[in-house]
Amino acid sequence: MNRTSGTPPLDGVRVADFTWVWAGPFCTLQLAHLGAEVIRVETAGRPCVTRLLPPWPDGQPGVNRSGYFNQYNQGKRSIALDLATEAGLEVARDLVRTSDVVVDNFAAGVMERLGLGYEACRALREDVVVISLSGYGATGPEHGYVSYGPAQVPLSGFSSVTGYPGWRPMHVGISYGDPTAGLHGAVAILAALLYRRRTGEGQFIDLSQWESTMTLLPEAILAETLGAGAPERDGNHDALWSPHGVYRCRGEDRWVSIAVATDDEWRALARLALPDLEGDRAHASGVGRKANEAEIDRRLGVWCAEKTREDVTEALQALGVAAFPVMDARDLHDDPHLSERGYWVELPHDEVGVRRHAGIPYRLHGTPLAVHRAAPCLGQDTSAVLREILRYDEARIRALQDAGVLR
Repeated sequence: MNRTSGTPPLDGVRVADFTWVWAGPFCTLQLAHLGAEVIRVETAGRPCVTRLLPPWPDGQPGVNRSGYFNQYNQGKRSIALDLATEAGLEVARDLVRTSDVVVDNFAAGVMERLGLGYEACRALREDVVVISLSGYGATGPEHGYVSYGPAQVPLSGFSSVTGYPGWRPMHVGISYGDPTAGLHGAVAILAALLYRRRTGEGQFIDLSQWESTMTLLPEAILAETLGAGAPERDGNHDALWSPHGVYRCRGEDRWVSIAVATDDEWRALARLALPDLEGDRAHASGVGRKANEAEIDRRLGVWCAEKTREDVTEALQALGVAAFPVMDARDLHDDPHLSERGYWVELPHDEVGVRRHAGIPYRLHGTPLAVHRAAPCLGQDTSAVLREILRYDEARIRALQDAGVLR
């Protein structure tokens, strides 16, 4: 890793990216954001699932047109390679020889069966860092199972605490296992690279998507393990704060979130919205408000319904009460704060032109970070990688093309 100010922190680090779908690509996206050269190994015979998913620009599908894929693969390169062939595997091994990091998110054992497991990679490059973001880890009775994000939600306990009182367990609407594992994996890789810089040694990182997702639910798991029992589903309420919820405002599907953490905040809110309750001793403490939460929610909902979410937000924030509109995709797209910070990325793509994508959500003091290129078309960089990085001559590249390996 380059420590010189003015260059990205992972400048000079090369990543052989054998990932697909979301968890793995999200991991390597973070490395690309930090300046690593990330080379995705793909094949037209079995394209990444996300290349086949909407949204499609202008409603026109295509393997290079998925907004989903193009979001999570910004800044990367792509080579098309048939790993079902020995010649394709030989190219992959050559790529590993020149790479600092090797990443996959297949089920445990898949890379070993391809001959690209950690020991095989280490034989090619002794100090290589290899990470496998499998669903359940490399060991244990379920290690060989295939996993997808939607299954991680109920497996990790989220569904058990999602929903309203009396409801059945609910899906939370997002596959938390994927981005959570991706971020955990990126941090683990950074730690391994720091270790390698100090010791000269690489290592294998065995990451379980299931286990990393469970780290997002510590309160519920701790409550059970400490004997308090698992919490019941309670909508948008908080265990201690009250009122705490999302309230409908004036307009079409417009909502505002309000969270009252202290007694002083409650008095400020009540003075404005529920003046007859400001001095009511039954509501003076959080315990009292929790006991009367349903009625408070009802009356606060009536008050909010007469106002715009912006008016509610401005009035409550001026009193020191936490409140903010519930943002939808259009709100985020048009948000002046995100635009002023340069969060959005708009770079030309060979097939879909210039499209807006979410960019890098952090800044490093004195260290430039930027998305320098849009997501690649499938196999866009095959020839360049073989020629410039693997040093193949034109005759060898043509032979691989003729044999159908580069697809």
